[in-house]
Amino acid sequence: MTGIKTLRIPSRSLVWLRGVVRITRLQNLVMIALTQYFTAYFLVDVHPTRRAYLIDTDLFLLVVSTVMIAAAGYIINDYYDVKIDFINKPRRVVVGTVLRRRMVIAAHTILTIVGILIGFYLSWKVGVIHFSAAFLLWWYSNRLKRYPFIGNFSIAALSGLAIAVIGLYYRQHQFLVLTYALFAFSISLLREIIKDMEDRRGDETFGCQTLPVIWGISKTKTLLYVLSGFFIFLLFFLSGTLGNRTLIIYFLLLIIPIAYFITKLVYADTKRDFAYLSDFCKLLMLSGILSMAFF
Repeated sequence: MTGIKTLRIPSRSLVWLRGVVRITRLQNLVMIALTQYFTAYFLVDVHPTRRAYLIDTDLFLLVVSTVMIAAAGYIINDYYDVKIDFINKPRRVVVGTVLRRRMVIAAHTILTIVGILIGFYLSWKVGVIHFSAAFLLWWYSNRLKRYPFIGNFSIAALSGLAIAVIGLYYRQHQFLVLTYALFAFSISLLREIIKDMEDRRGDETFGCQTLPVIWGISKTKTLLYVLSGFFIFLLFFLSGTLGNRTLIIYFLLLIIPIAYFITKLVYADTKRDFAYLSDFCKLLMLSGILSMAFF
C-alpha cells in the first residue's frame, strides 16, 4: 500500500554486533590504544622514524594486551551490574538480553588469559602488571565498586597505569610519562565519582555504599572541588620540576575548561547534568592525549 512506511527490523547479527560494541565500550578501547601509541611516539620517543612505531611488534602486542584486559574488565562489570543497570540504564543492558551470560563469561575469561599471557611474553614486569590489573578489575566489579571511594580510586589508578606501563617497558623519559599518567588518573577519578552521582538511584537500591549514597550529592560535589584544585596544583608542580615550558602552558590553558567544569558541577542536579559532565571529562582526557603531540 502506498503511503505506508515499512518498519525495518535490525537483523539478529547486527543486534549482536551492537551488543558486543556496547559491552566492550569500543570507543574507550580505541582511546586506550590511541593513548598508548601517542605516549610511545611523542613522550618515550625510542624510534627515530614514525614508520618504526608502525612496525614495532612489541608496542603492538603491548597495546593489544592492554586493550584485551580493559575489554574483559568492561565485560565483567556489566555481568555483575545487570540488576543495577536495569534501573540506571535499562535500554543499554546487554547481558542476558542480547548476549547470553555464558557467552559473556567465556569472552571475559579468554580475553583475560590471552592478555596476561601476551604481557608475560613481553616481560615478567608487564605480565605481573596485567595480571594485577585483571584481578583488580574483577575485584572492582564483584565488590570494590560497592564501597565509597575505593572503587573510584582503583579504576582511576588503572587509567594512569595504561600510560605508565609504556614508560616502564621502554625505560625512557619515565618522569614525563608519569606526569601524564597522573593527569589520566586525576581526570578518571573525577569522572568515576561523577558517574556514581549519575547512577545514585540504582546503587542505593542495591546497597552500594558509593560516596553520593552515603554523603549525598552536596558533600560529594565539595570533594570534587577539592580534588580538582589539588590535581591542578600537583600537575603544575610536576611540570615545573620537569622544567617543560610546553607542559606548563598546557596546564595553564587547562584551567579554563576546569573552571567551566566546576561551574557546571555547581548547578548540576539531574542525571542528564551528570552524564554531560562525565562526557566532558572524556573530552579533557582526549585533550591531554592530543597535547602529547606538542612535545
